[in-house]
Amino acid sequence: MNLFWKKLFGQLHSTARFEREQVGIVAAMTRYDEVEKSAKLAEYHHLFHVVKSSDFQENKKILQNRRYRDTQQSRDRKKLDKLQKRSDIRHYYGTVASESLNSFLEFKQSSDYELLGDPKRVKASAQLQSLKRFERSKEYKNYMRFHNSYIIKELEDLKHKIATPEFRQADEFWANPSRWKTTPEYAQEQRFYALAKDPDITFFNNEKPERFAELRKRKSTFSQEFDPATFASIWKFGFHYPATQLIANHSFTNEKQANNGGKNTVIEDGILKILTRKEKVETAAWDTAKGFVEKEFGFTADVINSADSFRQEQGIFQAKIRCSGNVQHAFWLGADGKLPHVNIFHYNGKRLTVGSAAKNSFDRTEIKGINPSTPHIYTLVWQKGELSWYINNIQVYSTRRNIPEGKLYLSFNSFISNKQHGSGGSLDIYWVKAYKIT
Repeated sequence: MNLFWKKLFGQLHSTARFEREQVGIVAAMTRYDEVEKSAKLAEYHHLFHVVKSSDFQENKKILQNRRYRDTQQSRDRKKLDKLQKRSDIRHYYGTVASESLNSFLEFKQSSDYELLGDPKRVKASAQLQSLKRFERSKEYKNYMRFHNSYIIKELEDLKHKIATPEFRQADEFWANPSRWKTTPEYAQEQRFYALAKDPDITFFNNEKPERFAELRKRKSTFSQEFDPATFASIWKFGFHYPATQLIANHSFTNEKQANNGGKNTVIEDGILKILTRKEKVETAAWDTAKGFVEKEFGFTADVINSADSFRQEQGIFQAKIRCSGNVQHAFWLGADGKLPHVNIFHYNGKRLTVGSAAKNSFDRTEIKGINPSTPHIYTLVWQKGELSWYINNIQVYSTRRNIPEGKLYLSFNSFISNKQHGSGGSLDIYWVKAYKIT
């Protein structure tokens, strides 16, 4: 695959951008999960259903739009006022308060009340005449009309009702044009609007959780940002062989460099560097015809592996790598035997390839259009029945051939073949990560 045009048209993201995106999506998912569990979001969801309900909206409409004159409080006040303004009712209350009525009612309760039925006795008594006149007066007839009547009862009930604290509170409420703002419902609504503007809730509502779907399938199994204090517990120098009697830190006679047992591996500012140096070293080398022989090499380099500390079958394997020099650099997965072998990254100083080797078969492809001397993130996604390679955000190759079985370990090395002129160089590894796909 040629990545030149994808890079030119922005489809291949820069490593810095890709890392920002990866860090950003992890941070977004973490924040999303935290907000999802928060009491603040629970309150927002509760208030959402309250405030958006038809009952709430109808009640709000009533409270905002009802005119005071249409309220029961206004009707009660108007009715009381109307009754109190009636002349006959005012006369009634005037009579109730008069001395004349009180005297008559007191007389009416006595045995002498029967005398009012005897005209002769009435004619003979000025007092009886006065009482008789009152009994026949419009004043007394008006009193008898309203005494114990439903109208007076209604009036008295209204006076009592209007005097209660409950009525006064309700009356004051309905008389206030801004009554809605005094209600608990208004406070609920304002709290809902405040929560709706909260940065966490705005983020949560605008986020698309489906973009976390692939990330949620990942479970971190290995993460290494290089630290001298822990390096030796994870990485071993040389090649890995199950038989301990075999020489792990050896070189090959068809290569120009001697693997130097860790002397060419350094950590600077958290970056692991496998250095290729031009220097003469005599050491053991493997010859396919003769076995181990002593050979003088003109260069030194190193190889490291995680065979004793970390292996994994299937999943995601990735590293951020930069390399330099007329040197071959590789990031690969290895097994106890020579095969299977998966190159996640292999740069021979001129060409970049990825691929997988099995018995009698090496399935690989060349990647063009990028410069491995600048940092890139190289990723292998190993799933059942398929291998896929990525550089930053672009899938560069996929195959269903040479799918390995069993757990493989991580390995990095730099070397110079006999066909190369060779030079000094460096394989810079910023970090290495692995994930299980659940």
